[in-house]
Amino acid sequence: MKTIEIEVKEPVKLLELIEKTFPDSSRTKHKEILAHRVIIASRHITQYDFPLSTGMRVTIEGDEDRNKLMRGKMPILFEDRYLMVVNKPAGLLSSSVQPNDRSVISELNDYFIRRRSRQRAHVVHRLDRDTSGLLLVAKSKDVARELEYNWKEKVFDRAYVAVCWGAPVPANGMIRSWLTDGEYCVESSPVDNGGKLAITYYKTLRKRGRYALVQFNLETGRRNQIRVQMREIGHPLLKDPIYGYRDDDSPASRLMLHAFRLCFYHPVTGKEMRYETEFPPEFLSFFDK
Repeated sequence: MKTIEIEVKEPVKLLELIEKTFPDSSRTKHKEILAHRVIIASRHITQYDFPLSTGMRVTIEGDEDRNKLMRGKMPILFEDRYLMVVNKPAGLLSSSVQPNDRSVISELNDYFIRRRSRQRAHVVHRLDRDTSGLLLVAKSKDVARELEYNWKEKVFDRAYVAVCWGAPVPANGMIRSWLTDGEYCVESSPVDNGGKLAITYYKTLRKRGRYALVQFNLETGRRNQIRVQMREIGHPLLKDPIYGYRDDDSPASRLMLHAFRLCFYHPVTGKEMRYETEFPPEFLSFFDK
């Protein structure tokens, strides 16, 4: 589906216009277009009975505009007038205070500018530069604050997958430690040393030779939590430049950590939102041989 622009010829309600424009599409498709793809006067509109007057212009976004951002692929899994869920590629910062740094926030702001929208992206949480996966971004300061102040109540499931050196023993379990910021990296202690408590649940999904595919669910969300805790128990992630092995001879081309699941309650509508991506093919390639 390509982006199209429609000039309204006579007064009509928005959903009726969509139905007339796509007569061969299903009712479900019409609702999907209404929920995610309609732009009127630089605003996303989702109201089914929104009144359209003669001469108004309605833009219906195509797949390319929704799923590709400038200078790289960053699929948009969800977007409404309040927030977005994107699948961040490895190698891209979540945000940066440096104006020339490329980041999720700068890419989304460029995306808004191209659509002639006055909205701006706001950080809610972060993923490390070399971690890929699902990222929640607010489109206003008010929504960002609502999510930040009520994070534990709003976000009820976050899951990651990683390729690690060796399989943890036991295969499934919990890592509990206290994290503090060191001079160069985050440091972990198995006893309370005044740092921040970090709790991670893990489950070994597959193992082959020197490698293990491990799933992680976070009870807390500390900086570098999974990476530093896995080093602490002797199973660092592949190609981790800070917490991994210095003599890492694995064929991996990146830090092998991906945020594949993100579930939360919408901060405005209260609706339960669930998003999940497939594991990156590079991760599975270690176990398919």
